[in-house]
Amino acid sequence: MGWEALGQWGEDVARIEPLAGGVANDVWSMRVQGQLAVGRLGTRSDADLVWETELLQRLDREGLTVPVPIPTTDGRLFADGLVLMTYVEGRPPETEADWRRVADTLRRLHQLTRGWPQRPGWRSSIDLLHAETGTRIDLRKMPPEGVARCRAAWARLAGNQTSVVHGDLNPRNIRMTAGRVALIDWDESHVDVPDLDLALPHNAAGLDSVTHDIAAQASAAWQAAVCWDDEYSIKRLAEVRAV
Repeated sequence: MGWEALGQWGEDVARIEPLAGGVANDVWSMRVQGQLAVGRLGTRSDADLVWETELLQRLDREGLTVPVPIPTTDGRLFADGLVLMTYVEGRPPETEADWRRVADTLRRLHQLTRGWPQRPGWRSSIDLLHAETGTRIDLRKMPPEGVARCRAAWARLAGNQTSVVHGDLNPRNIRMTAGRVALIDWDESHVDVPDLDLALPHNAAGLDSVTHDIAAQASAAWQAAVCWDDEYSIKRLAEVRAV
């Protein structure tokens, strides 16, 4: 149905302008009952969207600042691949102190979601030591030598506890104010080893040298695999050491 599904949120709903950063989805700023919001239209399954919207509701209830799904007039959190969410104001992190606040927020996320079920259709980095595909990742499309390097990096995470990870912590997806840190764009969130989120600028999470190296290598390998094969993914793969 596409954007025609907007009618399921009532009559006072309108698109304003497309937002940058949407790769797998069509993302727009919206006006919903007089309030600024964000609309995201994609091709994810209903099970995938149930997982994401229920996660966001839980995090909101626990006090984290995240985009909150706006229900349709009959109470559903999405319709025909379309999700409307509250708009989150703020600026990206700029200083080392900012990134330390981001690290504190991430640790809270990881603590709250220990034991969370995997997002339908996704695989963790540990799963990909043996599996070849999972949602946006298809290791069969990567050079065999690159796959070996990625798996060697992920193998160093084996045995660690898992939780929900955000999965795409570029500064555009972080919105800060004096009083809080918000994380937006949860489209790549899934269950994995928390260290994948913690290879932050300035080593803001305070990881020891070995743990930081493991996190940085595993994160670079993940970004290479999930984006393969654009210029960014090739650059990230180059950061992963040869086996």
